[in-house]
Amino acid sequence: MERKFDLEDRLIDFAILCINLFKKIEYNYALDHLSKQLIRSATGAALNYGEVQGAESAKDFIHKMGIVLKELKESRVNLKIQNGANLLNDIDSAEKSLKECEELIAIFSKSIQTARSKK
Repeated sequence: MERKFDLEDRLIDFAILCINLFKKIEYNYALDHLSKQLIRSATGAALNYGEVQGAESAKDFIHKMGIVLKELKESRVNLKIQNGANLLNDIDSAEKSLKECEELIAIFSKSIQTARSKK
């Protein structure tokens, strides 16, 4: 059975994973700065995917998919910085978030490549 909104669901779940990384954590400047930016980029990927679903042309679709991909790449770098600086307490969730981010990047990169080849 095909799930029309599988990617949407994965992006929403990824955003939730990123938000939940910071629910019970002590404040420090670096973590505050990076956590807010991660939440913006992770939720931005999900929210922008809603725009993808309303694309008006192939060119518009590729452009909007590119925005989602940029948000995901920003999230990946942010997670790597936080992991490298040992800012996150829940290492398992942080690794799960990074793994999901990598998988989503691969999916969106391939989708954009496929869409470009069909133009």
